[in-house]
Amino acid sequence: LLADASGSIDEAEIRFQRQGYATAITHRDVLNAIRGGYRQRIAVTYVEWGDVDSQEVVVPWTIVDGPESAAKFARRLMETPRLAFGPNSIGNAIAAAHALIADDEIQGSRQVIDFSGDSAYTQGGLSIAEARAAALADGIVINGLAILCRGCSGRPVDYDLEAAYAQMIIGGPGSFVITADKDKRFAAAVRRKLVLEIAGIELRQAAVTGTPSR
Repeated sequence: LLADASGSIDEAEIRFQRQGYATAITHRDVLNAIRGGYRQRIAVTYVEWGDVDSQEVVVPWTIVDGPESAAKFARRLMETPRLAFGPNSIGNAIAAAHALIADDEIQGSRQVIDFSGDSAYTQGGLSIAEARAAALADGIVINGLAILCRGCSGRPVDYDLEAAYAQMIIGGPGSFVITADKDKRFAAAVRRKLVLEIAGIELRQAAVTGTPSR
């Protein structure tokens, strides 16, 4: 889970994002998706990203296989102070997530980078194209959550954020963009995204609001 903690995200929005993920991972829909999977467990880590040198692990790799482990992950997510700062460096963020997947000792059947943010703007470091290509070459799927909520910077005025994510960031079999455009829809969007990823449902490059359409 690769979450935006760049300069456009204030402290309240950091907690808002984290609460959305904490609520989602402990929700019965997500737990049922895990339980219904081939291995009946997932490995998940939460990383906040900011500038070129700021990609910080908030919660290290954790095996989630039921309510207790999900609640433990959620508690740690909410207890840890903000760690990442600075302007967007999306390429470096993707590269950091790629390295975490490549270097861990967990042998997963599928690897997914769950990128969330309120902009496709990047400043310095690796280009998005370079980092994305390297991750995709290693068989990693990149999905996107476009944040258009709370007091965030809002919808960019000069480009379509979901289209930019679809063209520049996401990739791999079944990759998709989901939009969170209201406070109440954020946790629901995160939950639906996790269910789709865990269940392996393909929703090819479909931008959806709140919940996926078929």
